[in-house]
Amino acid sequence: MENGPYKYFKDGNGRISRVIRVGTRKSQLARIQTDSVADMLKKLYPELQLEIVAMSTTGDKILDTALSKIGEKSLFTKELENALEKNEVDLVVHSLKDLPTTLPPGFTIGAVLKRENPQDAVVLHPKNAGKTLDSLPEKSVIGTSSLRRAAQLKKRFPHLQFKDIRGNLNTRLKKLDEKDDFSAIILAAAGLQRMGWEKRLGQLLSPEDCMYAVGQGALAVEVRAKDRDILDMVSVLHHPDTVLRCMAERAFLRHLEGGCSVPVAVHTEVKDSQLYMTGGVYSLDGSESLKETMQTSIASDNQVEDRADDSAQRVGITALNVAGVAQDAAERLGTDLAKLLLSKGAKEILTVARQLNDAR
Repeated sequence: MENGPYKYFKDGNGRISRVIRVGTRKSQLARIQTDSVADMLKKLYPELQLEIVAMSTTGDKILDTALSKIGEKSLFTKELENALEKNEVDLVVHSLKDLPTTLPPGFTIGAVLKRENPQDAVVLHPKNAGKTLDSLPEKSVIGTSSLRRAAQLKKRFPHLQFKDIRGNLNTRLKKLDEKDDFSAIILAAAGLQRMGWEKRLGQLLSPEDCMYAVGQGALAVEVRAKDRDILDMVSVLHHPDTVLRCMAERAFLRHLEGGCSVPVAVHTEVKDSQLYMTGGVYSLDGSESLKETMQTSIASDNQVEDRADDSAQRVGITALNVAGVAQDAAERLGTDLAKLLLSKGAKEILTVARQLNDAR
């Protein structure tokens, strides 16, 4: 049953209810992530009717170019956001790290789910089983499409070589296993865990080896900001500590004006009502870097946002069930840490990195 831009159905009692359409990328990992969010919503709202709408994005289609060279900020989100804007879907499930720190007008992140392990992981070629990056032979080739990973690991493991590898997780794993082009590849641990491939996790990289990407390991639900029914529905999925960590990270990246074309990395944790954040910027080869740590109190009186206040959106996130003072503190922490690095020369490092990447 159709009515304007929305779909409806009749339940067992003959009542007319709205069908909630959930947008997602077509990859196996994206479908697993979206299905997990759909399952959570169905448990919370048993009467809910959900329809999954899968589509390909620009980032899924361009597989012969490094992500950092494509020059498009919304590689894995644009087509999904177009569908959201046209009311073809009601919400979209993303990996938070794919979402730019400034969203298009009219959209907001209505839920940030509990973060899985945000660290990076080493997946070894079967012939290298049991080894680590330290013990791999000289000039072993490591596959990664991330400037952030390559910059940090070149500095930490100078005996290794790094080469771009594109494709979804299945494709990259196949390229690793079936050829001898790579001794290992670097992937997000969260993706491996969600795919059920924990046995392939050869080495978990510590923050000292490789800090992670902004938002890595967290899922985000993007909605139309004015669609209050949907916003209220998904907001119960927010995980407060993850929200605050990711707000700080996104504020840090936004103030640095960073993206996938420059090496920027973070590490955050919440302990005893304190939010700790380490941020780093790197030259492409890792020879130049700046890294600093700051902390702030996120203790609050548990006052939540005024639901009618559109200004409650911070770095693209509307968190209806997280205290506003804690959100302010998290956003300020990220901005202040970025300002500290900029005062020490971060802009020069990132400008050169961007220029060199464009010239490659």
